[in-house]
Amino acid sequence: MESAEIRRRWLSFFEERGHTVVPSASLIADDPTLLLVPAGMVPFKPYFLGEVKPPAPRATSVQKCVRTPDIEEVGKTTRHGTFFQMCGNFSFGDYFKEGAIKYAWELLTTPVAEGGYGLEPEKLWVTVYLDDDEAERIWHEVVGVPKERIQRLGKSENYWSMGVPGPCGPCSEINYDRGPEFGIEGGPAVNDERYVEIWNLVFMQYERGEGTGKEDFEILGELPSKNIDTGLGLERLAMILQGVQNMYETDTLRVVIDKATDLTGVAYGAGQDTDVSLRVVADHMRTSVMLIGDGVTPGNEGRGYVLRRIMRRAIRNMRILGATDPVVADLVDVVIKTMGQQYPELLQDRKRIETVALAEEAAFLKTLKAGTNILDTAVTETKAAGGKVLAGDKAFLLHDTWGFPIDLTLEMAAEQGLSVDEDGFRRLMKEQRERAKADAQAKKHGHADMSAYREVADKSGSTVFTGYTDTDGESTVVGLVVNGASAPAAHEGDEVEVVLDRTPFYAEGGGQLADTGRIKTDTGAVIEVRDVQQPVPGVTVHKGSVQVGEITVGSPAYATIDIKRRRAIARAHSATHLTHQALRDALGPTAAQAGSENSPGRFRFDFGSPTAVPGTVLTDVEQKINEVLSRELDVTAEVMSMDDAKKQGAIAEFGEKYGDRVRVVTIGDFSKELCGGTHVHNTAQLGLVKLLGESSIGSGVRRVEALVGVDAYNFLAREHTVVSQLTELVKGRPEELPEKVSGVLAKLKEAEKQIEQFRAEKVLQAAAGLAEGAKNVGGVALASGQVPDGTSADDLRKLVLDVRGRLDQMSGASDRPAVVALFSVANGRPVTVIATNEAARERGIKAGELVRTAAKTLGGGGGGKPDVAQGGGQNAAAVPEAIEAVERLVAQAG
Repeated sequence: MESAEIRRRWLSFFEERGHTVVPSASLIADDPTLLLVPAGMVPFKPYFLGEVKPPAPRATSVQKCVRTPDIEEVGKTTRHGTFFQMCGNFSFGDYFKEGAIKYAWELLTTPVAEGGYGLEPEKLWVTVYLDDDEAERIWHEVVGVPKERIQRLGKSENYWSMGVPGPCGPCSEINYDRGPEFGIEGGPAVNDERYVEIWNLVFMQYERGEGTGKEDFEILGELPSKNIDTGLGLERLAMILQGVQNMYETDTLRVVIDKATDLTGVAYGAGQDTDVSLRVVADHMRTSVMLIGDGVTPGNEGRGYVLRRIMRRAIRNMRILGATDPVVADLVDVVIKTMGQQYPELLQDRKRIETVALAEEAAFLKTLKAGTNILDTAVTETKAAGGKVLAGDKAFLLHDTWGFPIDLTLEMAAEQGLSVDEDGFRRLMKEQRERAKADAQAKKHGHADMSAYREVADKSGSTVFTGYTDTDGESTVVGLVVNGASAPAAHEGDEVEVVLDRTPFYAEGGGQLADTGRIKTDTGAVIEVRDVQQPVPGVTVHKGSVQVGEITVGSPAYATIDIKRRRAIARAHSATHLTHQALRDALGPTAAQAGSENSPGRFRFDFGSPTAVPGTVLTDVEQKINEVLSRELDVTAEVMSMDDAKKQGAIAEFGEKYGDRVRVVTIGDFSKELCGGTHVHNTAQLGLVKLLGESSIGSGVRRVEALVGVDAYNFLAREHTVVSQLTELVKGRPEELPEKVSGVLAKLKEAEKQIEQFRAEKVLQAAAGLAEGAKNVGGVALASGQVPDGTSADDLRKLVLDVRGRLDQMSGASDRPAVVALFSVANGRPVTVIATNEAARERGIKAGELVRTAAKTLGGGGGGKPDVAQGGGQNAAAVPEAIEAVERLVAQAG
C-alpha cells in the first residue's frame, strides 16, 4: 500500500466517524517556542492549553513534522529521520479511552478490501501505563486482546506531557511484531526493534506541575475536560504494509535512494558506509523540499540554518559517493514527483523550490572550496608547529562558520597525515547545543505569561474588529493588564494594556504595523495607545499609558485611531500588493512573498529570487505599478472559504496561518491576495509609488524598499534639487549628467593611477641602496630595516621581492643565502614582509617562521610560505626590536 493511500484511508476513516479533517499546518511553527513543527499535535496545542476554543469536538489530520536533534544519527541507523508524517485523531472533551482504543483497533485490523489497513490482530501488542487499569480492561475485555500481549510500562515510556505545567496523562502504545528475524520474543518491553511502535494513544486526563525530565513532576489533579491525542507514524506503518526492512525502503524514500544511485553509480546494499550516505541523501533531500515548499529559505539562523545544514549534508554525501557534478536538480525533481501525490502544492510551486535549492547548492560548492583552503591553512600551521592533531576549535570553526561537516574534516585531515581532536570538537558542539537547549527551555515557559490574557478571553470572548469600516466607535473595557497581571483598574501615569469588546484599532500582523490613537471612558479617563497586539488568538490588546483619570473594567469607552497614520499605512499595504504582483509578472512565480512591513508612507517587501533584480527590470516594475494607479482600480475585500479563494487564484503568504474562512483582497483585474490588513478603496488614492532599490537579505531572498504618496513625492522633489545642483556644477543638461560624471570619475581614476605609479617608483628606488647595504650575518646576506611610513603592504611586498632579486644578481649565481626583512608603519600599524632565496631555504631559513617571530614582537600575527610571508601587529614602537629578533634567528640558522 503506497504512502499516499495510507494517508487517504486515515483521513477517510475518521471523517466518516464525525471528525473534522484539518489540513496539515505549515512546518513553520505558529509557536514562538518552536522553530519547526516536531509533532502532530502542535497545531492543536492552543486547544489543549485552553487558549482557544476548538472549532469542533473531533478532528483528524496528517501533519508534516521535522525533528533534527539527532541529525548526526540519520543514516547510521534505519530508525532516525528528520521528516515524517504523523497521522492523528483528536477529541476535545468528546470520546475518551474506550472510543480512542476501539477506533485504533478497527482501522488497523479491518481488511484492506473494506477500507482498513489489514494488519493481523495476533501480531499486535499493546503497552499501557503502570497503574492504568482502565486502559488494560478496555483492551482485554472490550477489544479482546489477550492479557499476555498487554504489557505495563513506566512513566518514561508510557506517560505524556508537554514538558511544562499543563495537561498530561498516561499513554497506550500499539506495537507490531515483525517476527523472529528481528530479535528475541517477549514483547515491546523486551525488544522494541522487533515489536515496533506504530500508534500512540495519549489520554489527557490530568494536570501536571513544575518539574524536569519525563518523570520528575507532580500530578496536581484531574482536568475538567478530558481529551484524546493520538499519533500514528505514517512511515512506520508504510514499512509494515509495504513489507520492507526499514523506513528508507518505503516508497517515498527508496525512489530518492535509487536516483542517488543512478547519479553516483553506487548501489544501495553495496557497503555500510555507502548505505549511510545514500540514506542521508534520501532523508535530507526530502526534508529540504518540504521545508522550502513551506517557505523556509537557507540561512545562518533559526529554521533557515536547519535547512542549510541538512541540504549541505546531503550534497556533501553525494560528493562522498563520487558525484562531481551538481545533483540537487535531479534529487529535488524525484522528491516533488513522489511527495506531490500527497501534497499537490509541491507540484504547483516546483519552479520556486528548484530555484531556492539550486542556489543553495551553488553557494555550498563555493563554500566547500573556501573551507578547503581554510582547512589546508590549519593543517599547515599544525604541521609547522610539530603537531599531529588538528585542534578541536579549528574543526568547530569549519563546522560552525563554513558548514563543513566533521566527517569531511576528519577525512581531509587524515589524507594529510593528521588526526582531529574529536573530543574537543564534541565538547564545543555540546556547549553550543546546551546553550540552545537552555534557551529553548526558557522559551517554553513563555505561555505562562499569557494567563492574564487567556483569563480575559475566557470571560469576554474574542474582540470584534470594526476597523475595516470604522475609524472610531463605542466599546466597553472588558479587561485590564498592569505589570503582566489582570487588574480591576489603572490610574493616571500607569502603563496599561486595555482589552475592549470591540475596536477599530488594527493589531500588528501580516506585515502591517499597528494603529495608534486614544481611548476615552465616560468617566473622563484618557489612554494614549502606542501599540496594538494579539498575544492570544482573538484578543486585541491596546498598549499605552493612562494620561488622565482612572480607567476601570466595565467602563463604557470610545476608541479613536490616528486616521492620518492609518491612511498612510493603508496606502503602503495596497502598494505592497501591487509590487508583489508586478514582481511575479516580471520574474515569475518564484518571486513569492517572504515577508513585508507596511508603515506610514513606506514599505519593504521580501521575495524569493536567486539573483539580484536588474535595474531595468526594477524600473519596469515601478512603471507598471504607477500605470495601475492611473487606471483607478477599485480595491475590494471578500470573505470566502479557502477552497474558493484557491479557485479564484488568490495568493497566500508563506508562514501565515489561515482558517477555513479567509479574507481575499482584490485590486481590479491586477491582484488578488489573502489578506487581513487594511487598504485604500481605489488605487488612485496611492498617488505615487517610488521603488528605492533592492538588496539581498539572505540566500535566495531579496528585499525591495519603497515610498508611497506624499513621501514618494518628497523624495523625488529632493532628487530633483540634487540633479539641478549637479547640472549647474558640470554645466550640462540633466540627461548629460551620467556621461559628464563618468568623465570626471575617469579622469580622477587616471590621476590616482599616476599617483600610485609615482609612489611605487619612489619606493622601488630604495631597492638598490637596501641591497648594497645588506649585512653578512653568519654567511647570510640580510637586508633589513624600516622604510618610510605610509608604505602600503602591497608596495612593501614589491620592494622586498625586488631587493631579493638584486641580492641574487649580486651573488652571481644565487648560491649565497639571502634574506630580506622590511618593515613599514601604515595607518599607525606596523606591517612586515620577509622573503628568502632558495639557498637560504636550503639552510632551513623559512620566511613564514621569521614573520611569525617578527609579528609576535609587534603584538600581532602572520604567516605565509617558506619563500615569502607577511605579518603585522599593533605596536609600531616595537619595529626596531622586531628587526633585531629577525637578525638573531638568521644568525642562529647561519
